[in-house]
This record gives sequence, C-alpha cells and structure tokens, in this order.
Amino acid sequence: MMFAITTFAVLIALGIALVRAFLGPTVFDRILAVNSVGTKTVLLIAALGFLTGRPDFLDIAIVYALINFIGVVAVLKFVKYGDLASSGSDGDSV
Repeated sequence: MMFAITTFAVLIALGIALVRAFLGPTVFDRILAVNSVGTKTVLLIAALGFLTGRPDFLDIAIVYALINFIGVVAVLKFVKYGDLASSGSDGDSV
C-alpha cells in the first residue's frame, strides 16, 4: 500500500514538473524541468517494478537515468555553444 501511495505522489510531482517544462520562463528552466521529469520517471519505473514484482525494471531505470543525464548534458551544450562538436573552450571558466 505504501508503494502505491509513493507511485501516486511521484505521478503528481511528474505532472507539476511537466507544467514547469511548458511554462518555464527561460530555456534553462525548461531543461531543468525536463531533467526533473526524467528523474521522476526513473523513480516511477523503480516503484512500479517493485509493485509488480519485476526487479528487472531497476535495470531499465538505471539505463534510463544514464540516457537522461547524457541527453541533458548534450542539450545544455547545444544551447550554450550552438553546436555539439564544439570543444567548449571559448574562454569561459564555467
């Protein structure tokens, strides 16, 4: 019962993050919201895997988390430099 409540709470948080992704005032707010949606999806997959008794869902959640991380880094690099092939050495120390 507790994991069902947790799954429902994650779904509500996922909806709130989706609203922020659509209404975000800047592109960085939207990227952060999409990253948050990806993280909440990982939590949802793990909780559903536990509820259904399928521990192999945890492997799927881990792979999805890695893809989410690489995707967000790629989008941020594209937004900052306008090119994914850029070396990133434009003089910024960030």
